[in-house]
Amino acid sequence: MDETGALELAAQAVGYATACGADAAEASVTIARRFHAEARDNVVAKLEQATAKSLHVRVFSGGRRASLTTTDLTADGLRAAVARTVASAAHVARDPLGGLPDEFASDSPALHLFDASVEARDAGEKIEEALALERMTRAYDPRIVNSSGSHYNDATSITALANSAGFAAAYSSTRAGRSTSPVATEADVKRTASYGTAGRHLGDLESAHHVAEMAGRRTVELFGARKPTTMRVPVIFERDVAAGILEDLLAAVSAANVAVGNSWLAGRLGERIGSAHCNVVDDGRLDGKLGSAPFDGEGVATRRTSVFEAGRLHAFLADTYYARKLGVAGTGNSNGNGVGANSFYLEPGKATLQDLIASTPCGVLVLDTIGFAHEYASGTYSRGARGFFIRDGELAYPIDEFTVAGMYPEMLAGIDGVAGDLRFDGAVVSPSFRVAEMTISGS
Repeated sequence: MDETGALELAAQAVGYATACGADAAEASVTIARRFHAEARDNVVAKLEQATAKSLHVRVFSGGRRASLTTTDLTADGLRAAVARTVASAAHVARDPLGGLPDEFASDSPALHLFDASVEARDAGEKIEEALALERMTRAYDPRIVNSSGSHYNDATSITALANSAGFAAAYSSTRAGRSTSPVATEADVKRTASYGTAGRHLGDLESAHHVAEMAGRRTVELFGARKPTTMRVPVIFERDVAAGILEDLLAAVSAANVAVGNSWLAGRLGERIGSAHCNVVDDGRLDGKLGSAPFDGEGVATRRTSVFEAGRLHAFLADTYYARKLGVAGTGNSNGNGVGANSFYLEPGKATLQDLIASTPCGVLVLDTIGFAHEYASGTYSRGARGFFIRDGELAYPIDEFTVAGMYPEMLAGIDGVAGDLRFDGAVVSPSFRVAEMTISGS
């Protein structure tokens, strides 16, 4: 099925809904052809290839809202599913904030989301890539004796959306990725790590050799790690760990959480919270990025939204419903079932990660964290961590079994250095950055 067929299917669902008595309706169709190969040692451990088709429909009737997702896209199955959805709306409480958006995307920007070479790749070539990545990973260091798998995956997708207000649009996109997770042993100590790369285009991916090298280095570099003493020192978060911090921040700036008081940022719009280095953006129009699309899950045009400007909280991210609930402008951040990120990131600086280390007389570099909690509600950050102790601007020795903790307001205010190593390999990303002082809990 191509874009035209997907749009026709979405329009049919909308027509069925209005014929059943819905005041308004919206339908989105997603078709994705996916491939995944996993190699372990010299064999293919997993091989998956599938085409998934689904339709999501929302209906509004008498101030009530109901939704349904189905994979039965036959005419009879679709007609029956839509009829059930319209009927179920009668059993839902009225909500005056419900309904379709007031405005929809009217442009068709060239975002370069599709790479024909991803779709054209031979399956045998993809399998060999996974096997080669596994070989390169194991060859990095003799202490690497096993792995949790080396992977190649890709997807070619069509997204189509139509509604009863006259909006109808579709786009095609691709995604590819490679990753590996080696296991190393030294004496009776076992270390594991992983590294990966992803993008819309094959040319966006880091080389298989670089992925193997990064994963191998991350695995073996912490052998001999010590438990640090408890202290208050500057903390540098490497970019992958920093992205996890941004994920918690995303939840805190989501209008869905703010509207119900489940965010430490509720009621603080317009306040200066972070440092001058704290510039956080959500952008759905970045050329060729994984978080980009011409419209969001409701057909609203995506855009660039400055969330923090030099530390000042400038905006929450909202879909139509929660924008109405908060009385703010929507930001084109619907994922079709709530509020989601487009490309949410901390703007990079000009320094390198090595520059941040070199300008830190005494501190900690965090390379990995474990554990999780719902920090977006309380503003508390606490993670088990692994990394390096920094002395005189150099990595002195590896450290493990410690906790790094702080409060998000103080962390954002304490950002005093941001690296330029941002890579857009997901919807929520970040460059490495340094917080001037945090608590390290060790021995």
